[in-house]
Amino acid sequence: MGTFWLLASHAEGAAEGGFGLNLDFFETNVVNLAIVIGVLFYFGRKVLGNILTERRAKIEAAIKEAEKRQKDAAAKLSDQQQKLAQAQAEAENIKAQAQERATVERQQIAAQAQKDLERLRAEAGQDLNAAKERAMAELRQRVATMALERVESQLKSQLDEGKQQQLIDNSIAMLGGNR
Repeated sequence: MGTFWLLASHAEGAAEGGFGLNLDFFETNVVNLAIVIGVLFYFGRKVLGNILTERRAKIEAAIKEAEKRQKDAAAKLSDQQQKLAQAQAEAENIKAQAQERATVERQQIAAQAQKDLERLRAEAGQDLNAAKERAMAELRQRVATMALERVESQLKSQLDEGKQQQLIDNSIAMLGGNR
């Protein structure tokens, strides 16, 4: 900073014919701006060029990486879509097989139910006939028992000792014996 003041003090002496700094803003603005731009252009060109080159390389690398990721993502998407299509086709196939099996099972169950119904009807008919035969046999036995009881009661009331002897004699004669 001390060097700057030294130059500034010489600038006041420069008005008399030496070198110095002109601190008048309006007079030196264009000149100072041209000097600053020139210095920046001369020294900054390489630095700025390097910075821009590095920046450009980074951007290109990022673009290449993004393109690579996009291609990878597209490949994965295509693969997943293909797997999805296969899974959907397999699901449709399984569904069709299940419906076919359900139809076959339904028909088998209906056929078995029809057979069972016919068998039950036949068994019911046989059971009904057997029950009818038992009932008829029981009814015959009761009628015979009732008839015998009635005949026996009528015989007791109508047969006296003489008629019993005559009935016995007639029975013996019919069998072939004489008394």
